[in-house]
Amino acid sequence: MKKIRIHPWPVRLTHWINALGMVCMFMSGWGIYNASPLFRFSFAKDLTLGGWLGGALAWHFAVMWLLLINGVLYVLYGVFSRHFKHDLLPVSPKAIKRDLSDALRFRLKHEKGVYNAVQRLMYWLVLAAGVLIVISGLAIWKPVQLQALTAVLGGYDLARFVHFGAMGAIGAFTVVHLTLVLLVPKTLLPMITGGVKTVQSGRVEHD
Repeated sequence: MKKIRIHPWPVRLTHWINALGMVCMFMSGWGIYNASPLFRFSFAKDLTLGGWLGGALAWHFAVMWLLLINGVLYVLYGVFSRHFKHDLLPVSPKAIKRDLSDALRFRLKHEKGVYNAVQRLMYWLVLAAGVLIVISGLAIWKPVQLQALTAVLGGYDLARFVHFGAMGAIGAFTVVHLTLVLLVPKTLLPMITGGVKTVQSGRVEHD
């Protein structure tokens, strides 16, 4: 009999730091957006952080470094612990189509600590959106010093749209993620405690 942690502590720690940091980034980002809107709408002031443009920028840059360090640590852990290989791969079109069909018909089986093909795809996409939001954020932050990067993104103005789009993608992922947690609430506790799965005689039992 062998007990295996469903979510190791580095995954849980980086997950919750990221969750808190993203709330601050969204709210401070909305405050920055309101100072120069891209579209014909603004975010409610109560949903922003910082109180004014300078305050919102200060929050945004401070939390940006926290999330950047947290993201790098997560990626390093994911590579060297083989978390990515074991939990987020493989991702095949056939498996995605099958699991998406089952999910839409509420027939998708859930096993603690096991990601289905749709979840794996979503995690890879949100990681890509995270890289894009960092790159576009740097291009907006230092458009002169990093003018080559800004030019690759189509210039300062277009880089702002790219940044907003990446934020929207991460926001959409967050909404879907929270919805799935509400639909399958038993997935929340293991992300807090770590959870344990017991392997015995070829069978896996969850505690």
